[in-house]
Amino acid sequence: MLNNADVVVVGAGIAGLATAHQLTAAGLSVTVLEAAPQVGGRMATDTVDGFRLDRVGPLFTAPQVAGVPLRPFAPGVLVHSDGRCARWGAPHTPWGTGGVRGLGGGVRSLGGARGMARALAGAPRNPAVSLDQARLGASLVRLATTPAQRILARTERSAQEALSARLPARTVQGVLRPLLAALLGDPDLSTSSRRADLALRSFARGRLGVPEGGSGALVARLAAALPPGTVRTGVRVTDASISRVTTAEHGVFGCRAVVVATDGRTAAELLPGLRVPEYHAATVLHHTAPAAPTADPVLILESDPGGPVAHTAVMSAVDPSRAPDGRVLITSTVLGTPPDDTERRVRKHLATLYGVSTDDWELLALRHTPHAHPALRPPFDPERPVRLLAGLYVCGGHRGTGTPFGALTTARRTATALLADLGVRRAPEQGVKAA
Repeated sequence: MLNNADVVVVGAGIAGLATAHQLTAAGLSVTVLEAAPQVGGRMATDTVDGFRLDRVGPLFTAPQVAGVPLRPFAPGVLVHSDGRCARWGAPHTPWGTGGVRGLGGGVRSLGGARGMARALAGAPRNPAVSLDQARLGASLVRLATTPAQRILARTERSAQEALSARLPARTVQGVLRPLLAALLGDPDLSTSSRRADLALRSFARGRLGVPEGGSGALVARLAAALPPGTVRTGVRVTDASISRVTTAEHGVFGCRAVVVATDGRTAAELLPGLRVPEYHAATVLHHTAPAAPTADPVLILESDPGGPVAHTAVMSAVDPSRAPDGRVLITSTVLGTPPDDTERRVRKHLATLYGVSTDDWELLALRHTPHAHPALRPPFDPERPVRLLAGLYVCGGHRGTGTPFGALTTARRTATALLADLGVRRAPEQGVKAA
């Protein structure tokens, strides 16, 4: 049976849904096909016993994304090193009000940037740590006030090489390595120096947060904005071309254009000749405990690269909507290939990080995602082509910055190219958009 639409979008992740939203707003009929039983892809959120559990759980640095508010972490980060925890950063004003004094805060002006550097210089009692914070603060100030295009024009190398050239090794390994591991899923600093600097720039200009209700709230909002019947789940695409899409069990879908909005590896399988991107793996564990180990909604980073936990937080303190009333949710991330005894090792390490016994903690879920974060090594291009041929397009984080914001940007570029090729005038965007 032939199912017809103007455009078929393969993949109901954030990029595919955002593309479909913009195309339907322009008056085109769109069908979105998703192989999984639910929308969201890597940004899906599972519900277990009333807990909302992210599968990957990306971190954001803006007040809202796609109209969904973000719940902020406490300013700065808490870094665990050699058995001790130190907070890097200081309190600052809320999102959007400008003026910042913390390492994790938003810099909106040179005056605010200087204030941040002064606060960092005087924060710790240890003179060596004070000097390190001052140097790091000055570096982040420069990044925060540097235009993104200037960063993209810099000489490119690995993040490890670039950061080590301008900051002490103990700062790079003890603070920036675990921070970039949390932001980009890259524990080895092999990421392009340009991409790493853009991530640090966003961190210095914003504040870390997570979507209220889970990452799935973002994709759910995008899906709800589409006409009824647009999204079809449980439909596996086996072949895609300019004018038709073939599925395993649901026939052929005819169309005027096709957008492949899957992860990079699946896109390469459907579109021979497309480069297969590399990815960093991640394993996310969700525990509940009789009592919260801390009421501080802070992100805890592990500076030891051999430690099983890259970062962790009492997520119910950050976003209470992720846990039933009175219940506690602790979310932790392991990067790379997890060991066979992952849960036991993570539970033991969490006892060290939080300073409490974890013997009575209950594991709610353990989710391993082998292709969690695109490995954006040099050369890095934040605007890889989305138009392969007139009528055939590919979008997603792997075509941009590797983040949900990057995925939304590629969706915008894809819709623009597709509408131009079909000669359709684009309507002004309304409703759901990136913050």
